Amino acid sequence: MDQTVGISIVGLPPDFARWDDLLVLIRRAFAYMDGIIDPPSSAHLLTTDGLGEKAKRETGFLAVENGRIVGCVFALERMRDVYVGKLAVEPRLQGQGIGARLMRAVEDLARECGKEAIELQTRIELTANHAAFARLGFRETGRTAHEGYDKPTSITMRKVLS
Repeated sequence: MDQTVGISIVGLPPDFARWDDLLVLIRRAFAYMDGIIDPPSSAHLLTTDGLGEKAKRETGFLAVENGRIVGCVFALERMRDVYVGKLAVEPRLQGQGIGARLMRAVEDLARECGKEAIELQTRIELTANHAAFARLGFRETGRTAHEGYDKPTSITMRKVLS
């Protein structure tokens, strides 16, 4: 059952100015990873200016409830696919389908752009995320290590679009 009634998924408007709200949401959504993943999340390095620059290169989608931003995702169009980054949902609303709706918006974008797949990376330690993305049709295609690490720190997952 869809528990996200009253939540709209919208494209990030060109005149968007609520970068502080968006940064707070992303940091709150990623906070549970602190002390779990190594190296720490790049969400700690984000700034409001950095988000504005990201939005110039990528397509952003927001989940909005009564004017409040409760979720976001960014999608980078590449040669053959769309790369998904910074999927974030308000912690109190996680598990209610908002992330899946944001990912559908990315899928729709990819199809509109004629791309064959969408791809993302998730950290090795975040097994619940691996399972959530698998339920959305993603499959592991590789493992990579952050600079300075001699073992994999991230899993690359890909969903081929039909």
